[in-house]
Amino acid sequence: QVQLVESGGGLVQAGGSLRLSCAASGRTFSIYAMGWFRQAPGKEREIVAAINGYTGRTYYADSVKGRCSISTNNAKTTVYLQMNTLQPEDTAVYYCAARKEASLATRTYEYDYWGQGTQVTVSS
Repeated sequence: QVQLVESGGGLVQAGGSLRLSCAASGRTFSIYAMGWFRQAPGKEREIVAAINGYTGRTYYADSVKGRCSISTNNAKTTVYLQMNTLQPEDTAVYYCAARKEASLATRTYEYDYWGQGTQVTVSS
């Protein structure tokens, strides 16, 4: 099993920045790709960004492209999401996810492990 714990969420004004972190523990050797999703009230959970920790290949949703950057630490046990120029529509609970397949994935069912989420609120 793999445990994922997110941190770094909070309240920020529009135009501000946040850096989310997700620490993985347990059988981390089984993880090949990780991603960040978000879910706003009344909406479905959606992909924000994903990364293959071994190839460095990344994916970004169109809504955050150019404003967000996903990365991992050298040990591939922590994934980060740097978010800049935040807007009120970025307000959501942000979830970290990990999968045992190496290919990037954008759908929730393609991920094997999930964190509990961290709230990001952007005020106008």
